[in-house]
Amino acid sequence: MKDILFQKDDFKFAKNVQQDIKDVIPPQTSLWKDTFQKFCENKGAVIGGICIIVIILFSIIAPMLSSWHYDDINTQIANQTPNAVHFFGTDQYGRDIFVRVWKGARISLFIAVVAMVIDVGIGVVYGMVSGYFGGKVDAILQRLLEVINSIPTLVVLIILLTIMKSSIYTIILALAFTEWIGMARITRAQVLKVKEEEFVLASRTLGARHMFIIFKQILPNIFGQLIIMFMMNVPNAIFYEAYLAFIGLGLPKPEASLGTLVNEGFDLFLVYPHMMLIPAAILAILMLSFNLFGDGVKDALDPKMKEM
Repeated sequence: MKDILFQKDDFKFAKNVQQDIKDVIPPQTSLWKDTFQKFCENKGAVIGGICIIVIILFSIIAPMLSSWHYDDINTQIANQTPNAVHFFGTDQYGRDIFVRVWKGARISLFIAVVAMVIDVGIGVVYGMVSGYFGGKVDAILQRLLEVINSIPTLVVLIILLTIMKSSIYTIILALAFTEWIGMARITRAQVLKVKEEEFVLASRTLGARHMFIIFKQILPNIFGQLIIMFMMNVPNAIFYEAYLAFIGLGLPKPEASLGTLVNEGFDLFLVYPHMMLIPAAILAILMLSFNLFGDGVKDALDPKMKEM
């Protein structure tokens, strides 16, 4: 083997270079700004939110700008298919379906949102009292909750609507009667977790009152979960209202909701399918949009998702 010759420039001594290592600290952002940025990264949630806004705007503006009223009857233009004058066609009484659909979407949204606001109010108070005080108070309230929850929701809704006169407020009362149970359970679980935190124990040590601890310290820390529950329960309320209307326990005629419009179009589906398909499509888009929007809010408020 030939000797391997090394030249002087083949090797260089390593220099002892000390580099300063600096921690990169991301800029601080507020909770709501960080949540909004995380929400915007979810394309499905953004699309759902846009669809909800569009449906709300149409439900408010369309009936106001249209020259047709939702209960105007004109049998001379009955059973028309969608055209340039009646965008969604007309029903068997000659009423404009376009106006009735957006009027019905407004009523369905109003019923669902008001019912959920009532549910949140009852469920949050019930769950916070049960979870915070614990002991016998918690045991009694939870047994009462189990008794109410053992009755199927649809049975309670049907009984209330058969006893009381059918109206918007009757349906809201029927939806609010049992839907608060899920909110109460989630609230109780969150309170049981938060009330053992150090800042709550410090407030107790300093002599803070129970109401101050509940509403000033515990409630703000579980507010995110309550928003998520509200957004996820709205489509359930819309479904229950549509179901009750479909089986004939909805609003009295000529009032319109998405459920009553689907019920009216069902009888003529084989002859005039547009009478049922159009309100059913709006109903499906609305429920899907709320589910996508609720999932996006849930992921945006979840601290585990922010760490990924």
